Amino acid sequence: MRLVVMVEEQSMEELLGVLLPRLLPNNVSALIIPHTGKDDLQKSIPKKLRAWKSQSDKFIIVHDRDSSNCVKLKNDIRLLCRNSKNDCLIRIVCGELESWYLGDLNAVSRAYGKDYTPLSAKRKYREPDNLANAKDELRKLIPAYQPISGTKKIAGYMDIDNNTSHSFNVFVDGVRMMCRA
Repeated sequence: MRLVVMVEEQSMEELLGVLLPRLLPNNVSALIIPHTGKDDLQKSIPKKLRAWKSQSDKFIIVHDRDSSNCVKLKNDIRLLCRNSKNDCLIRIVCGELESWYLGDLNAVSRAYGKDYTPLSAKRKYREPDNLANAKDELRKLIPAYQPISGTKKIAGYMDIDNNTSHSFNVFVDGVRMMCRA
């Protein structure tokens, strides 16, 4: 089986390139297809699904919520998938990718060599999906943070089973569910 994961940007491709091999069983492979933002991803979804040859591949579409209404956004993406013969799982990153990092302050600490774990007691880090701008919050902690280089530093330390980001956990559970189906 192969999972085809369509993502908005290169930083999510970098993260999933590290996390998916740790998450997937040996008999499942992944192809990650990055896009140049949400508009490019949304335009690409119906085209790729229509043109895709392998009926056995399963699709996962990963999209940042940013400031959108989560339910409406998911429904809009579902409409883009409506004519597909392939299985499609839609996962919304609540807030943005950095919410997933702030949900694992141990990984951030290990990546940057400074202990940020005491911040875990603060509500905003216990519920990072609720942050208005997680990227800005991460930059307050690490002024030099950049999405791609930061992803490369943090991804290898992330604990797949211990993250306070609800949307991260829903993503992980969805991938595991697809692998069992």
